[in-house]
Amino acid sequence: MIAAQLLAYYFTELKDDKVKKIDKYLYAMRFSDETLMDIMKRFRRELGNGLGRDTNPTATVKMLPTFVRSIPDGSEKGDFIALDLGGSAFRILRVKVSHEKKQTVQMESQIYDTPEDIIHGSGTRVRGTFQTLTVYKCLKVYLSLCTDSSGVEGMDVVTLLNKAIKKRGDYDADIMAVVNDTVGTMMTCGFDDQRCEVGIIIGTGTNACYMEELRHIDLVEGDEGRMCINTEWGAFGDDGMLEDIRTEFDREIDRGSLNPGKQLFEKMVSGMYMGELVRLILVKMAKEGFLFEGRITPELLTKGKFETKHVSSIEKSKEGLAKAKDILGRLGVEPSADDCVAVQHVCTIVSHRSANLLAATLGGILSRLKDNKGNPRLRTTVGIDGSLYKMHPQYARRLHKTVRRLVPESDVRFLLSESGSSKGAAMVTAVAYRLADQRRQITETLAEFRLTSDQLLEVKKRMRTEIQNGLGKKTHDSATIKMWPTYVLSTPDGSENGDFLALDLGGTNFRVLLVKIRSGKRRTVEMHNKIYAIPMEVMQGTGEELFDHIVQCISDFLDYMGMKNTRLPLGFTFSFPCRQTSLDVGILVTWTKGFKATDCEGEDVVGLLREGIKRREEFDLDVVAVVNDTVGTMMTCAYEEPTCEVGLIAGTGSNACYMEEMRNIEVVEGDVGRMCVNMEWGAFGDNGCLDDIRTEYDRAVDDFSLNLGKQRYEKMCSGMYLGEIVRNILIDLTKRGFLFRGQISETLKTRGIFETKFLSQIESDRLALLQVRSILQQLGLDSTCDDSIIVKEVCGTVSRRAAQLCGAGMAAVVDKIRENRGLNQMDITVGVDGTLYKLHPHFSGIMHQTVKELAPKCNVNFLLSEDGSGKGAALITAVGCRMREQKS
Repeated sequence: MIAAQLLAYYFTELKDDKVKKIDKYLYAMRFSDETLMDIMKRFRRELGNGLGRDTNPTATVKMLPTFVRSIPDGSEKGDFIALDLGGSAFRILRVKVSHEKKQTVQMESQIYDTPEDIIHGSGTRVRGTFQTLTVYKCLKVYLSLCTDSSGVEGMDVVTLLNKAIKKRGDYDADIMAVVNDTVGTMMTCGFDDQRCEVGIIIGTGTNACYMEELRHIDLVEGDEGRMCINTEWGAFGDDGMLEDIRTEFDREIDRGSLNPGKQLFEKMVSGMYMGELVRLILVKMAKEGFLFEGRITPELLTKGKFETKHVSSIEKSKEGLAKAKDILGRLGVEPSADDCVAVQHVCTIVSHRSANLLAATLGGILSRLKDNKGNPRLRTTVGIDGSLYKMHPQYARRLHKTVRRLVPESDVRFLLSESGSSKGAAMVTAVAYRLADQRRQITETLAEFRLTSDQLLEVKKRMRTEIQNGLGKKTHDSATIKMWPTYVLSTPDGSENGDFLALDLGGTNFRVLLVKIRSGKRRTVEMHNKIYAIPMEVMQGTGEELFDHIVQCISDFLDYMGMKNTRLPLGFTFSFPCRQTSLDVGILVTWTKGFKATDCEGEDVVGLLREGIKRREEFDLDVVAVVNDTVGTMMTCAYEEPTCEVGLIAGTGSNACYMEEMRNIEVVEGDVGRMCVNMEWGAFGDNGCLDDIRTEYDRAVDDFSLNLGKQRYEKMCSGMYLGEIVRNILIDLTKRGFLFRGQISETLKTRGIFETKFLSQIESDRLALLQVRSILQQLGLDSTCDDSIIVKEVCGTVSRRAAQLCGAGMAAVVDKIRENRGLNQMDITVGVDGTLYKLHPHFSGIMHQTVKELAPKCNVNFLLSEDGSGKGAALITAVGCRMREQKS
């Protein structure tokens, strides 16, 4: 017993001593975390170089685009053929993907030997091999091809295969994708875990791929979405970047290889070279008398005799030393126990270095993914395949441990791939097939919103017809565009002067303003205002309650300004359809924008305001004018630019006004001069004249609106409704499985949740897709990158149609003014206000271009209004006071 203990103690001491000597001998192969972090940074730089257009030609890590833009989302289905050619055997698989209850994959395969003379022969022989194979007849094929046959390099392997299939002539195939085994690995694991966005091969060779943001890939057009990049990281260091960590053994391996100076990183870490590295170390140690008592056998000197599988066997904790003795015995050396311990430790150092280096490069990819996403912490899955990773007893644990040390701000799951180059191959094809079919159906869905030039010209023509109907005495009552006279007969001339009160009612907020206008050489407009909320119960209560609330707000403002004892002239901006019989009489035709106050429609709103003031008995005001916000916008801009004779609102609602010739306004007496006409063009189409361009989504929005069948044009082009149109499209696409994994959230079911401001944010050119995803997450929509692309496209399509429809209407207006005046060419200014026009990144530009194309004889300048509903109301009141004084 004591002798055994002494022997064990002696063996442990002997082992420890030998280990220390080997550690010192192979010191250059052992890396600190600081060194590994430095290697990780170097690799990050190489990733960037490979992605850059200018730096790619000289980059060692080539970062090859694969054109794989999506990982499986669980909706893939179909029958696929996978061809896997990557070595001496060629495999054909039939892969059936179904998801009746749960998505499943069934595979059956057949393997064919690829003769050596074909592997190294001509491309014609390879194509001939394709012809003689028994292939399942199927429409969708994946091809993974790797061969060094002459006549194949530099050629498109898909073209070669298609030629071979055509030559055979007894079946047809639709080749959907060609990818390498690394991508196949990522896709296989992506089928099981949708967080998988990295694939790694750690076997005979090594490589990695990952999902990169398209905006960073200079070699591919487009900047939205992601694409899988095949890094080809085996060439890392071919430019000398790793010279400081390469050893004499690495250099000897390289000199004796078929491709000296190339794939230097792969030669340091992959299974093809690991056994040979250990052999070279053992030879040198033996020559120096450190091993085998200095004995060197012919077998030990023979290249390839010590294989990577031997390294794995020797490193096994229990039988490793016995395996070492057996393997070394077959090499002709008679190892002592001391030798076996030493060889085992050499194997450990070499494999540990491999795992550490791969952890550093993987860390570079993970840190880049984290930065791309802009998240403080990365959560992702890495799919891995390869014999070294699978078979080596300690390799996976070492790799995982080092990655977590190097990238501590990440939660990484490592998922072992199952048939990466076959099942993954089929998944690439399935995803490509799904995306192609999805793209076709989405394009068909959105095609209804993409209006042609002919359609827009027809909209303009119909708008002209409805304008004429609204102006005509006989047709006015049945016209949808009412063309209400405003009794504003002039734009400002610069002589306006005085203090004016303005009220602005057009939505859920109500403003009271004091506007001080001073004429002279330096004209000035000074404004003071307060904003008051209008509760929903007041908006939809009685008319008396609404106007009592308005008068209460006025009273508060006059107290605030200390002007309750002054009888000020007042302009009332009332942004709802009104029929005016004079400047200070406006009959409410219909409520819009969610208002439903009773006993108001058909009544004079100025009269209702005066009654409210009288009921309060606190102050008196001179109500000079009832003003529409569109007219106020025109007047505000006309104060700055005399050529402004058109007003446009493109915001929550949509409307236009313009200066029409009195002779054309048949519902008003007189034919001299001009009068501003409030078009109320939001009702365009209420007679069905736009039904041919309305979609099912427009009809759905109308069906659930407060004013069913009314304001149809406005519902297609105004801010109040665009978000709701988008929401209805997103629901439909989700039901069809194209968005949000087919899951309709409670958020998406909520009417009005998708506000138009989100369209403006999502369509901003400054926003990357990650920020789009962030906006969708704020709405409770858990989106993928692919979802974000589709949502952005939907938003862009809906808002583009809105801008084009608005432009078509404006083209009709300016062309009518030109024809009124008998001009061949005309310069005119349009005053514009509204959040959609101001804040949407593309609305104004698209609208301007549409007007230019549809009204080429009009040079239209668009001038942004500054507070048309406040300042404009005061200016109309000032003009009204001026004209009243002139008459008296």
